[in-house]
Amino acid sequence: MNVLGVESSCDETGVALVDADTRGVPRLLAQALHSQIDMHQAYGGVVPELASRDHIRRVLPLTGRVLAEAGCTLEDIDVVAYTRGPGLAGALLVGAGVACALAAALGKPVVGVHHLEGHLLSPFLAADPPEFPFVALLVSGGHTQLMRVDDVGRYEMLGETIDDAAGEAFDKSAKMLGLGYPGGPALARLAEFGSADTFELPRPLLHSGNLDFSFAGLKTAVRTQVLKFGPNVCEQDKAHLAAGTQQAIVDVLVKKSLAALKHAGLRRLVVAGGVGANARLREQLNAECAKRGVQVHYPELALCTDNGAMIALAAAMRLQRGLAQPRLQYGFDVQPRWDLSTV
Repeated sequence: MNVLGVESSCDETGVALVDADTRGVPRLLAQALHSQIDMHQAYGGVVPELASRDHIRRVLPLTGRVLAEAGCTLEDIDVVAYTRGPGLAGALLVGAGVACALAAALGKPVVGVHHLEGHLLSPFLAADPPEFPFVALLVSGGHTQLMRVDDVGRYEMLGETIDDAAGEAFDKSAKMLGLGYPGGPALARLAEFGSADTFELPRPLLHSGNLDFSFAGLKTAVRTQVLKFGPNVCEQDKAHLAAGTQQAIVDVLVKKSLAALKHAGLRRLVVAGGVGANARLREQLNAECAKRGVQVHYPELALCTDNGAMIALAAAMRLQRGLAQPRLQYGFDVQPRWDLSTV
């Protein structure tokens, strides 16, 4: 079963083809990705209308590239999957429209996929895939969640952010430091040249006794310090503040993840989403989990950001378990807001 996946929820156009039999973990045959970072840099963030228009230009050429790399033709596609939500409405409509039109032209079934489920399952495409059950830390630009995962479609929310997500804290702090877009990777690079204990920054909800997150207070503390710097701030002070901001976020994510593992009684952690590529987070999680005999699994770095491979994978794993019904009806809708627990 060859599943073509189309991802267009925000500012990356992703297409991929996976091969899935009835039991084994699906295998990635080929993928292609176009990032819109260069286009959005001038605006300091994603412009939804521009994102949608660029998806229109990219998705079909990327599909052709994927098929060529996999040595397949359109007729070799068995199922077409697309991101149904959550995400930017206009961007989602592009991917859904192209996927359903392509499936209709080929007479093949189509499946809508939850974007976060794609992230959640993306480590199954790694060289060392996890086994169920596990605790998942989902950390992306708009989401920070801890979930118990017993199998595909069997998710229990353990904790989530009550305001800004970790990715937002990275991006907004970077913007206040004048680091441009995308902010998270830029802040992490600058942090390499700073000392994390130069400025005293809060770790919101670190000792709350629950598994929820809050990063708005950290963002406010960063802004307060930036205002104290004034217009003539030196680059070294900016590096120190970047290092402290990153460390505050990492400290909270690590402690809450360890608490979630203890709460769930599990010794396997999956980290997924764009923030999961952060080197400091991986280093600290690996060290703390090794002390406790906990296995940690990450997606390949190329699959941490939004991509078509995770969408094709999630559709294939649902189809294997009979949790998705591929349909030959090609009307579609999208869900810009979509709770994963309802899937």
